Amino acid sequence: MLNIAIVGTGNISHHHIQGYLQFPTRCRIVALVDIYPEKAREKKARYELSHARVYASHQQMLEDGADIDIVDVCTPPYVHAEISIAALEAGKHVLCEKPMAASLEECDAMIAAQQASGKRLSIIAQNRFTDAFWRLKAAVDSGLAGKICHAQVDSLWWRGHCYYDLWWRGTWEKEGGGCTLNHAVHHIDAMLWLLGVPTEVTAMMSNVAHDNAEVEDLAAATFRYTNGALAQLTASVVHHGEEQKIVIQGEKARISAPWKTVAFQSADNGFPRDTHDISREASLNSLCAAMPALTWTLHTGQIDDLLSAIERNTSPLVDGLQGKRALEVITAIYKSAITRRIVSLPIKHDDPFYRTGGLTALAPRFYEKSASVTRFREVDVIPLGKNLDERTHDEQK
Repeated sequence: MLNIAIVGTGNISHHHIQGYLQFPTRCRIVALVDIYPEKAREKKARYELSHARVYASHQQMLEDGADIDIVDVCTPPYVHAEISIAALEAGKHVLCEKPMAASLEECDAMIAAQQASGKRLSIIAQNRFTDAFWRLKAAVDSGLAGKICHAQVDSLWWRGHCYYDLWWRGTWEKEGGGCTLNHAVHHIDAMLWLLGVPTEVTAMMSNVAHDNAEVEDLAAATFRYTNGALAQLTASVVHHGEEQKIVIQGEKARISAPWKTVAFQSADNGFPRDTHDISREASLNSLCAAMPALTWTLHTGQIDDLLSAIERNTSPLVDGLQGKRALEVITAIYKSAITRRIVSLPIKHDDPFYRTGGLTALAPRFYEKSASVTRFREVDVIPLGKNLDERTHDEQK
């Protein structure tokens, strides 16, 4: 039985708590930590967590937590590294919400702490634990679509003006960035999982609808891969309808999440024939249909993956290195947008954008943050997006 401490009991903690409660024979929540202890006490009562002790700080929890095995970090991003490193140094496994940290320097410090401790570190990337993306991953890996030529990644969200009134949101120092970091991170991670790491990044960003936030609410980026393939990303919290998708164009077929496949054949003049490559489309559709549904999805799927990694002494699917790769691409997007230059990956240690505080010092302030609400009205579960596969109940963040 693994004992869990959850640090930060805001709205995202609902998904974590509900995930752990799916595995009552494998784990139990024994500690809830929040700088506003009444929030922790509310979660304790709501979910009938009779074993859970309430703390006002992670330091108090670690001092008193000899029985704790996993520290689950659900706080605002600017303290992810501090809490995760303290937990690892105390001999605890860590599950940390996205984004991994506020800088690549902090990512490396977290990875070093994990390696020194011998414990597990997993970074939330719940899109990897959905049927839609597992099917797309299988289709890419099959080679049936041929050489990958292009990818279109749409991370399109909508948030009202008051979204950035919450005290830690909308600032480079505490949130770490805008929609690129805190919304598109999951689609960026999925892109890296599917296609690998690009070599070059170019980007632009803006704030077009939230004049109470320093950070961007809209960004567009283009990525180049070693084989010449290009990918493009739109990150947004200004899109009504909130469509999210990844469309991959191979030499021989188009595949996507939500699932769709099209395979053209060339006529003698190079234009597409009226008839498609029916055999290839059928093979891809059969591959998709044959993929068994995941037993656990989204946050619950990632919690199951971490519990299994601890039980079997293996690595989690999304470890610290995977978490850093996503943040490195995001950092490159910000660097390109700010410097108006093409950015090469990886980002070197002597780059000011690598260091803690570097992005904060160099980033534009689109607007001055004009409100600071301590807490919003609690909701049962924050929405994580639309279903990318009609055959499942998965939702995407």
